[in-house]
Amino acid sequence: MRNLRLTSAVLILSLATPAFAGTNKDMVQLQTQIQQLQDAVARLQQSNDERMGVLKDLVQQSADSVNRLSVNLDALQKQLATQQATEGTKVDTVSGQVQALNDSLDEMKARMNRLEKMLSDVQGQTQSISAALQNNAAPAGQTAGQAPVQPATTDQPGALPPPAPQSSFTQPAPLSGRRDALPAAAASAPPVEELYKAAYADYMAAKYPIAIAEFGDIIKSYPDDSLAGNSFYYLGEIDYRAGKYAAAAKNYDKVLEQFPGSNKIPASHLHKGQALIAMNQNEAGVRELRTLIQRFPTSPEATQARSKLNAMGVSIHPR
Repeated sequence: MRNLRLTSAVLILSLATPAFAGTNKDMVQLQTQIQQLQDAVARLQQSNDERMGVLKDLVQQSADSVNRLSVNLDALQKQLATQQATEGTKVDTVSGQVQALNDSLDEMKARMNRLEKMLSDVQGQTQSISAALQNNAAPAGQTAGQAPVQPATTDQPGALPPPAPQSSFTQPAPLSGRRDALPAAAASAPPVEELYKAAYADYMAAKYPIAIAEFGDIIKSYPDDSLAGNSFYYLGEIDYRAGKYAAAAKNYDKVLEQFPGSNKIPASHLHKGQALIAMNQNEAGVRELRTLIQRFPTSPEATQARSKLNAMGVSIHPR
């Protein structure tokens, strides 16, 4: 009987040995695959960090360019104020340069918005990779942790799987200045910066019918965006050049009434006043120019308004 028991035990051990060997082999392969996946994610994170560094440098360069343009704009404004006393005939030329700089600022801001969107896309990709790593590592850890306790005959449950490895990537703070709520019409429309860039290019190329349609698309798809205010302004400019002074005044009114923070407010006051005077509505035009001088006394547009009132023989301040 003793020999029979000994023989049975040897037989059971010989049968169990291949099972343990197969389990250990599977565990080694699984651990190797997990390590390879972690290495791949680490390389991808390093690559994304390098790309984000490049994008941040581009954003910084764009911000520096905007700051330099702002400095140049301030310098031109001071130059304009100085030249007005001695060279009144050059006011319109310098004002056009200031307007061109303002337009360049708008275009630079649009470029910065596109760079911010690229940064956001890279962040989303990194988050997706980190989530995938966690989802793959958790089941693998459960298998490796529970396999050794299968032969046990006790009533205790198997050990809990080890926690999934956490990614060392830290998500940057969300970028500011993004528009989180857009109208329904903007869902199928291209980004507002692209629409505005194309419309402004056509405006500068004097392709006015095309520019009118493009500025209209911006107003329809993004009615609350600051670039919609710029679109109303340039529609007014097109109408003014075409001699449609009443239509131009209405477009300038859109800027003044709906976009109080727009950088086109001083120019809208000036050109609306000029349009009213061109329609022989001198009293309303003079009132508009005086409003401009009162609200923005140091602006280049206020300097032009003073010149216009002086040429008309009208006092700058109402009596």
